[in-house]
Amino acid sequence: MKKIDKERLILAVAAPVLAVVFALLLSSAILLASGRNPVEPYALMVDYATVNPDVQVLIVNRTTTYYLAALAVAVGFRMNLFNIGVDGQYRLAAMLSAAVGTAVPLPGGLRIVVIVVTAMLVGAAWAGIAGVLKATRGVSEVVSTIMLNAIATALIAYLLQPSLLGKRLEGSNDLTTGELPESAWLPGIPTGTPGSEIYGFAVVAVVLGVGYWFMLNRTRFGFDLRAAGASESAAAASGVNAKRMVLTSILLSGALAGLAGMPLLLGEAHEYNLSFPVGVGFTGITIALLGRNNPVGIAFGALLIAFLDVASQTLDYNGYDKEIATIMQGLIVIAVVVAYETVRRWGLRRQQQRVGEELARANHTKVKEVSA
Repeated sequence: MKKIDKERLILAVAAPVLAVVFALLLSSAILLASGRNPVEPYALMVDYATVNPDVQVLIVNRTTTYYLAALAVAVGFRMNLFNIGVDGQYRLAAMLSAAVGTAVPLPGGLRIVVIVVTAMLVGAAWAGIAGVLKATRGVSEVVSTIMLNAIATALIAYLLQPSLLGKRLEGSNDLTTGELPESAWLPGIPTGTPGSEIYGFAVVAVVLGVGYWFMLNRTRFGFDLRAAGASESAAAASGVNAKRMVLTSILLSGALAGLAGMPLLLGEAHEYNLSFPVGVGFTGITIALLGRNNPVGIAFGALLIAFLDVASQTLDYNGYDKEIATIMQGLIVIAVVVAYETVRRWGLRRQQQRVGEELARANHTKVKEVSA
């Protein structure tokens, strides 16, 4: 059985914990400076989330969406790629898969499969544009994916025209792809509260998290991905095609991004319209950083951010601005960067100390043997 390295475990946990604590302290300082109670908003949010089962379900459902978006970002991070285009990939995939789902005359279960596969293919194809530019022309994926986000927004607005894929609701200016047949709605997980169910796609998210861990740690592809992300030249020396890994990883990232819209589309909305959530991809970046690209860490990060999003709604009714939660999320991002760098430097110094101690011990043993 593999022995657990306690120091390594502590280092892995220390950075996100320090980031959250720092964000809490700084948010409290801002509240105090503005003459507000620095603790009450957090107590209000915790109380709101713990006494309302409906709120708890909403938090879990939002966590599912955020988790999938963060996994998409994490795959890119592992390859040292910054896929900022997850938001555009997820929205374009949700729109086109919803349009396909309303158009194809298939039985419910098969229709769901077609919707999900379409979402993955669209997300992968849209991300693949940036991957091809990166692999063949050396174009920064940061620049290309930001531009593709804007293009995706314009393309969605264009395709939702009634003359193309969209429908205008009677008596309204809202544009939609049309509602999916009820047979294509993915059943939810009952919670005991009438009308309140956890998205059925939450099960798929858990399976994908396990699959992500297995791929990274138990497959040759995962090893190649981590190796190429750490050093392209070293990976190339060991026979890894770095350009192919760039393209493959960004396609995989885009496919996961396409799935981020499925919990809401199949579990609640059942159609795509212009009110579909925006910014999910950017939230995924925060969560992937907070969770250190680890599937378990990402789950806790997604739960925290979902809690801040949902529970902050109660602040408006208690004399506080709900933007406090948004400030906290921004501070977490800054704190994550600072905390990771601090922990990394401490870990490096500690590693150097351990090497020095081992060398000194070996030298001492050698002197004793010579003396004997």
